Amino acid sequence: MKRKYLFHLLVAVLFLAAGAAVMVGLTASRSEVKKIGPAEPVPVVRTIRVKTGPVRITVGGEGTVRPLREIQIIPQVSGKVLYTSPFLVNGGEFRKDEVLLTIDPVDYELAVTLADANVKDSESKLDLARAEAAITLEEWRAHGRDNGRSEKKPPPLVVKEPQLLAARAKLEADRAELKKAKLSLERTVLKAPFDGRVAAENVDVGQYVTLGQSLATFYSIEAAEIVVPLESEALSWIHVPGFTPGEGHGSLAEVRAEVAGRPMVWPGRVVRAEGELDEKTRMVPVVIRVDRPYGTRPPLASGLFVAVDIEGSVLPEGAVIPRSALRGGDVVHVVQDGGVLRFRKVAVARAQGGGMVIQSGLDDGEEVVVSQLKGVTDGMTVRAVSEGPSGE
Repeated sequence: MKRKYLFHLLVAVLFLAAGAAVMVGLTASRSEVKKIGPAEPVPVVRTIRVKTGPVRITVGGEGTVRPLREIQIIPQVSGKVLYTSPFLVNGGEFRKDEVLLTIDPVDYELAVTLADANVKDSESKLDLARAEAAITLEEWRAHGRDNGRSEKKPPPLVVKEPQLLAARAKLEADRAELKKAKLSLERTVLKAPFDGRVAAENVDVGQYVTLGQSLATFYSIEAAEIVVPLESEALSWIHVPGFTPGEGHGSLAEVRAEVAGRPMVWPGRVVRAEGELDEKTRMVPVVIRVDRPYGTRPPLASGLFVAVDIEGSVLPEGAVIPRSALRGGDVVHVVQDGGVLRFRKVAVARAQGGGMVIQSGLDDGEEVVVSQLKGVTDGMTVRAVSEGPSGE
């Protein structure tokens, strides 16, 4: 019995020793486990691919349409109005030399008749004075031969020189009066001085008008002008005759407005800058002219508020990027190969439309960041998601 107990104890000890040996072997053979922290996240940025090439600078502005010429219709004679054109109303349109109104001409016709009679009377008196002078000259010469004085010059009173001078002066005065009377008669008919429209009128048939009285306001339709205030920097991109360097015509322009629910566009051109700069804003008033503004329907009417785009210089290797791509005014973030973000200083030409025109500093095909990032550093790694070429 005792031997059996010792045998079981020995077997148990052997099993424990074998298990301990196996545990020691496993512990000695295992490799050291390294601690690995969580991976740092790579920021995702949105980019656009830069497209370089010729870029035309466009200078924009706004202004109000005004007529090239605006005058008041004022009679140069007085009298009762006998006729007014049916188009002599606010908004009426005329062509050059069309009759606007007529004034009663009877008094002026009588003045012409009287002046003509005076001229004929003065002509008759001058002829009579010449005949009398010729007779007295012959008598003087005949009397002079008897006294040996035939070669001497006759006295002025003998040949009636004062009388002749007076007769000639009276004839010239009467002719001037006739010309004046005819001119007054012509002025009883008022005609349109140029192609235009009536802005306002205050005359009608039967009304007595006086010399110098304003009857209507008339403006030309041959051309219209828009005064666009521009900052001085903008003028470096366009040509303003007489103001910026260079010769020839001013820069082309495009005038835009919505009239009667329709978007309308008219071609124009810069013609000059007005005489004085705005003292408060320091802006330069540039004048845009549009020919035949009433040649379209709807027309480019006087008083209309319009937008103007002026064609400027062309940058041979420019680029257009969104405003959101600029940092600090003249820095962009460029993503290079391998996802490395770099800071790049660029030369900004000007804002145009919804973007910025870059004059230099970017190469064709480069990826520029347009999304906003916090804590950006030069050389950091990012993952770029391209939105396509710039300017599209």
